[in-house]
Amino acid sequence: MSNLPQLPAVGALDAVTAQPAEAVRRRGVLRALISRPLAAVALAVLILIVLASVFAPLLTSQSPTKVDLNLVLAQPGSGHLLGGDGSGRDVFARLLHGGRSSLLSAAIALGTAIVLGVPAGLLSGYRGGRFDSVATWIGNLLQSIPAVIALLAVIAALGSSIVPSMVAFGVLLAPGAFQLTRSAVRGVRGELYVDAARVSGLSEARIVRRHILTVVRPPLVIWATLLVGQVIVTQAGLQYLGVGDTTSASWGAMVNDAQRNIYTAPSLLYPPGLAIGITAACFGILGAALGDVLTGDGRVGHKRVKRASAPKAAPAVVESRQDALVEASDLRVSYAQPDGNDKEVVHGISLAVRPGEVLGLVGESGSGKSQTAFALLGLLPRESRVEATALRMGDHDLTRLSSGRWQDLRGRHMAYIPQDPMTNLDPSFTVGRQLVVPLRRHLGLSRQAATTRALDLLDRVGVADPRKTFEDYPHQLSGGLAQRVLIAGAVSCDPEFLVADEPTTALDVTVQAEVLDLLRGLQKETGMSMLLVTHDLGVVADLRDRVAVMRDGHLVETAPAQQIFATPQHEYTRALLASGLEHADPRPPLGADADAVPPAGAR
Repeated sequence: MSNLPQLPAVGALDAVTAQPAEAVRRRGVLRALISRPLAAVALAVLILIVLASVFAPLLTSQSPTKVDLNLVLAQPGSGHLLGGDGSGRDVFARLLHGGRSSLLSAAIALGTAIVLGVPAGLLSGYRGGRFDSVATWIGNLLQSIPAVIALLAVIAALGSSIVPSMVAFGVLLAPGAFQLTRSAVRGVRGELYVDAARVSGLSEARIVRRHILTVVRPPLVIWATLLVGQVIVTQAGLQYLGVGDTTSASWGAMVNDAQRNIYTAPSLLYPPGLAIGITAACFGILGAALGDVLTGDGRVGHKRVKRASAPKAAPAVVESRQDALVEASDLRVSYAQPDGNDKEVVHGISLAVRPGEVLGLVGESGSGKSQTAFALLGLLPRESRVEATALRMGDHDLTRLSSGRWQDLRGRHMAYIPQDPMTNLDPSFTVGRQLVVPLRRHLGLSRQAATTRALDLLDRVGVADPRKTFEDYPHQLSGGLAQRVLIAGAVSCDPEFLVADEPTTALDVTVQAEVLDLLRGLQKETGMSMLLVTHDLGVVADLRDRVAVMRDGHLVETAPAQQIFATPQHEYTRALLASGLEHADPRPPLGADADAVPPAGAR
């Protein structure tokens, strides 16, 4: 018998890779949309519009095309809810039946664009080569054609029927679906899980269908939702111009009739105008909300959750202080899984940071350090589940804060320095703009006072030319300079608590030393508390009063820095010291005498 592990079957591999995203998406998207008040209202309005259009014959007994001379420009009432138009037709009936025409037009155009654009984008993005070049050229050619002029030509050649004109419109929209799909596929076709699927013997068609199409679906859904409103407005515009089928009811034809009678019956413009505007606006709102939901945007504060009755893991290091500025007691962080269970990534840890103290949170990658820090900052994603018997900063119960209170707390009372400085500055705004806005929001400063304070902060963190850096965009900064800017922004509102998450990881060695010196000086100057998250014990040796060591979501040891470096108690701590410090003497902790640190021989 061979001892080599057996590879999963092809079907099993498909199920493993495709199931999580599908299950989470099916279960969470609608719930997340409904939780947003504006999106929920837009969705409800669109459902009402669709139902009213579909069941129009049941909602009114009037014909949308029947002409009654007694009904010409008739006022609302007397058996006709919205009165009559300029030709003597019932306005309410035309409004309901006109929704059918507009929604059908959008469905035909959108369906054509997706049927043509998505398969071509999948093939072009995945295979590349000559087909990619030809398809891209055709797409660029179609996008250069003015849509309205092309539609007028199609209507003149094929007649005013709604189907050929909207199919032609869909062909002109197909390059958008093609380019969006192609870009998404090119972004993932080189991923390791795609290579693993190839190695497992999956056909290219199955790889594209099961592993790549799932990545394309979210942006396509957003694009399609936003596009529906544009198609409805375009179709109504053509009908308003008198182009198209004038015998059937449509919102655009109603606007045309209202325009002809604008002086004698201006109220005729309101029903179709409001229908077009509200429908397009609701699709736009829904598309924007879908974008936030499907891309994981829009984080909120912690949700208060009842303590779970799950069995406890191995006894954790417990640390609780009444005099602590920040305290987390029995903190647990978990994420929902496709099978309905929760996967816990932080297992009941307890931490406390006293005023003016630097606590180093140490552990290898995946140990739960950043999850713990993000739980304290309220920056975990929406799908996270946070539980704690106590989670507070000062008098603030962090489990009860609303989104607005979190925004007030972050920046003013607690701040954050991220790992990668270049990806945490918005490339669309200057450095000065990104420093001034928080100062005006949290401290209520005038623009001039905020600018002066921002320049002083840049000088304070060691920027050689504060005025030039203030006016620069992020792409004009070096990594070290960008990190100094982020540090200036973090301390700009004099926070009481600062979380520094691997602040030197993305920097060169010489720049790392400068940043550590800067953090040491700022902490000593302001007296703020600091949680230093790192896997590098050399960094902790520079900045620490106490050290907490994490492994696999558990807190394995907490002790004063001198004790951790001199006599570590846990074998994992000893392994970290043996692998990282190479018996180098750490610098004295902040506020401590250098003689208090034991010499190398004492370890």
